[in-house]
Amino acid sequence: MNAFRKTLIAGCIAAASFAPAAHAEKFFGSSSVSILHSNQYEGFGGEEYEATYFTFENATAHNWGGTFFFIDRDQGQGGAEGTDNVYGEFAPTLSGSWLTGSDLSFGPVKDVFLAGQYEFGGGTEVNNYMGGFGLAWNVPGFLYFNTSFYYVDNEQINDDLQMTVTWAAPFEIGPARFLIDGYIDWSTAEADHASEFQFTPQIKLDVSNFWGEPGKLYAGVEYQYWNNKFGVGDDNVMDTQSSVSALVKFHF
Repeated sequence: MNAFRKTLIAGCIAAASFAPAAHAEKFFGSSSVSILHSNQYEGFGGEEYEATYFTFENATAHNWGGTFFFIDRDQGQGGAEGTDNVYGEFAPTLSGSWLTGSDLSFGPVKDVFLAGQYEFGGGTEVNNYMGGFGLAWNVPGFLYFNTSFYYVDNEQINDDLQMTVTWAAPFEIGPARFLIDGYIDWSTAEADHASEFQFTPQIKLDVSNFWGEPGKLYAGVEYQYWNNKFGVGDDNVMDTQSSVSALVKFHF
């Protein structure tokens, strides 16, 4: 295990050990399961394939920061049958304002936070470690809008840098309630891989709101644009993905 991984893990353990010593307050916690399906996922050789993704997510928000965890299982159909994979990520954050005891907000920035992420699984069974910092922005109409900047210790390719943007914004049309959320990932090119860019928004209708239980059951679509998928950088090997997936999501 190299020095970066040791430092990142030690920092997470130290933060987790210190959190109970101060007054820890939980603001939010939610788990969900989702099903996504599309026949437009991009595979090797420039061929699209059909698959269903089953996803479990958990998100928490505390006065000391927050956590986000998800794990996917993709089940290929047709020519992709038998290519199932499991992939997950765990991403904790630590509030700079909580850590220092001082209000670090300035202008439209609500807080500055430390950020980590662990990526695991997938078709090549990766174990990638990420560490950096982020900014939580105060954007009118948004539940949250965050930007994070990471150094990525990749297990199987050269290390690189990554920027991630996450957001969620609700809106209403008459009695119908909607939520648009998603993320952008951009990573740098290195000697053995190309720069990647992902733009993945979801637009969802709050179906359960119609029977008086808002925020429980959503239905909608996910769009994913993924340039240089997996960092391949050769359209003859892996073309740019532009896919639309149907989705259903249940919160509990």
